[in-house]
Amino acid sequence: MTETMGPILDDLRAVQVDAVKPVEVAPGVIRRRLPGTGRADGWLYDLVPGVAWPEAALHPGEERCYYVLFGELIDRDRRLGPGSYLVLGPGSPYRPRTETGARVLGVSIAP
Repeated sequence: MTETMGPILDDLRAVQVDAVKPVEVAPGVIRRRLPGTGRADGWLYDLVPGVAWPEAALHPGEERCYYVLFGELIDRDRRLGPGSYLVLGPGSPYRPRTETGARVLGVSIAP
């Protein structure tokens, strides 16, 4: 992970998200793993226009929060544009898609 600033304090890390190595986790879905604590971990997802997550994601035992930075996600027939914030409880199914493409910030919170 490339950091634009080194550790300032033992409990603070900062990165330039576009400098974090991208990984294609499914066709058209790019993920960047952001610094976390192990209890709360961050992700940045870029989805290309027309892509759908390949299968319903289930995350038993952890909560997931997503914030749409730009573009639009569609989940359960809800259109979630820039500024939308979505919270999923443990085990909630989540299978987003996008017609426009999207950049989404995600946080996983372990119990």
